[in-house]
Formats: sequence, structure tokens, C-alpha cells
Amino acid sequence: MAQRANAVVDWDAIDTVLVDMDGTLLDLAFDNFFWRELVPRRYAERNGMSVQAAEQTLAPRFAAKVGTLDWYCLDHWTRDLGMDLKALKREYREHIRFLPGAQVFLAAVRARGKSVSIVTNAHRDTFAVKAEHTGLDKLVDSVVCSHDFAAPKESAAFWVALERHAPFDGARTLLIEDSLAVLVAARAHGVRHTIAIRRPDSREPPRAIADFVGVDGVFELV
Repeated sequence: MAQRANAVVDWDAIDTVLVDMDGTLLDLAFDNFFWRELVPRRYAERNGMSVQAAEQTLAPRFAAKVGTLDWYCLDHWTRDLGMDLKALKREYREHIRFLPGAQVFLAAVRARGKSVSIVTNAHRDTFAVKAEHTGLDKLVDSVVCSHDFAAPKESAAFWVALERHAPFDGARTLLIEDSLAVLVAARAHGVRHTIAIRRPDSREPPRAIADFVGVDGVFELV
């Protein structure tokens, strides 16, 4: 049975807060719209095919990269699809928005004197577009993109590299994240405090979370 987050977050026992970006601070609705709807539509237009045919063409190419760094790499997909994806993200940047309570949460945690860092699989170019639109980079102490270490957050290599880059005490570190695979990797590395986001996309209902403390959003942790 999932525990209530406010029953287990002992802020006095935490020095470092690592927080995911997409699906934790920012609404995953944008990314789901971008990759599931917009990219297939634009790909279809560029290649003179129906949207359905584009979806059938792209699905196996996307599936083959799930869990790898290429899955999150804007450079890879720009080359693979022949589309300027950074420009496309910027064109639709008005769809990028915070999840409920994200800004309040970040301010409250920093007010407690905790170190707050974004750890994201997003490509640096993707982060740049989102930071320009939201000012998210100004609300945290630092930002780490998995591309900096050439390893996705789902891998043990990422956590080894992160600790070398910015040493932290796993016993006094909290990770808040919507990806269960990332939470598993962090826990295996020794991150003691982990919380899963049940509702990363505001358009979808909450997910069932069995193996981690779960909250609908970070607003529950303020």
C-alpha cells in the first residue's frame, strides 16, 4: 500500500532535493502532445503521407529508443526525422506550463535551506526552450541534464556520474520523479527518500503507484 507523502517526508532528515522537470514540475501534457500529435502531423505533411501512415512509420522507431539517451536527444530525432524540433518546440512554447503548485513548492523547499537541483533527461536545447518560457532555471540552485553525462537517468552510470559531479549524501537526499524506472535506479544507488508523481499529465487521471510513496503532485508536499 502506498504511504502518504506527508507521513514520510522528514525535512530535517533531508539536505538535498533532486527534482525531475517534465511530469514533476512541468506538465507532461506538452510533451505528450508534441510527440504523439504534433510530430506525426508535421512528419506527415513533410513526407506527403497521412497522419495514420506517419504514426505507423514513427511508432517502431520511437519504441526502439525507449530507455536510451537517444530517446531524449533532440539532435538524434532532428537528424532521424529531418525536422527542426527545437524550432517546433519554440513555435508551440505557449503550451508549456507548470504543474499545479510547482513554483510554490520550489520556493518553500529553498526557504527551508535545502539544496534544490533539477535532474532531467531533457536535451539541453529542450531545457533552454522551457526555461526561456517559464523561468524555471531561476527557481532552483542548479540543473543537470543526463546528456551532460552521456547516460539516461534510468541507468546506474548516470547516478555514479552525478555523485562525482555534485557529491551528495544518498541517505539525506530526496528524489521526486514521475518515472518509476528512474526511481528504481536512484534507490539502487542509495537515494533513500523517493517520491513518485501519480499525475504527470494534467489531462490524464492519476496512476496507481505500488512500490513508492506517491503523490498527485508536488503541491501535496508543501
